[in-house]
Amino acid sequence: MISTNQFKNGNHIDVEGTVFKILEFQHVKPGKGGAFVRTKLRRASDGAVIDRTFRAGEKFRAVRTEARKMQFLYADGTEAHFMDTGSYEQMAVPEETVADALRWTRPSDEVDVLFIDDRPSDLQLPASVELEVTQADPGLRGDTVSGGGTKPATVETGATVAVPLFVDVGDRIKIQTATGEYMSRV
Repeated sequence: MISTNQFKNGNHIDVEGTVFKILEFQHVKPGKGGAFVRTKLRRASDGAVIDRTFRAGEKFRAVRTEARKMQFLYADGTEAHFMDTGSYEQMAVPEETVADALRWTRPSDEVDVLFIDDRPSDLQLPASVELEVTQADPGLRGDTVSGGGTKPATVETGATVAVPLFVDVGDRIKIQTATGEYMSRV
């Protein structure tokens, strides 16, 4: 069992038979009444994000999770296909459950597939990825107000990122996977 005072971002808990990943939590101690915990949870089955409040000290079943290294093969529109690099066994995961992570994953990239109660459910990505810009409008002089300014750029995985005006097609850029924000040129 896991209590509300043991919550950590990224933990998985079982709430009334449904598995959730803790995205954010905040302990609140009002001046009057009992303490409670405000949380933002992502449902493991379909990726829906909900806000939920629990009483302090409430207990939940801890969910057994395991990450296995696998190679991303391809996504066909309904399922994402992965291969275990040790046994060469292939498996498919519904694409909508891992769609967010697939924005930053190229075919043949090694990823950690997260198994919840022995069922594949999510991808664990590194904090940042390096991808090549495949399409970007030219940044025109005078587009900026005071030296800043951004433009949309498409990277090799097909995702669109807001980048500074000096980034061109062919540049390799570093992207933060949690927020999808441009970090730097590589």
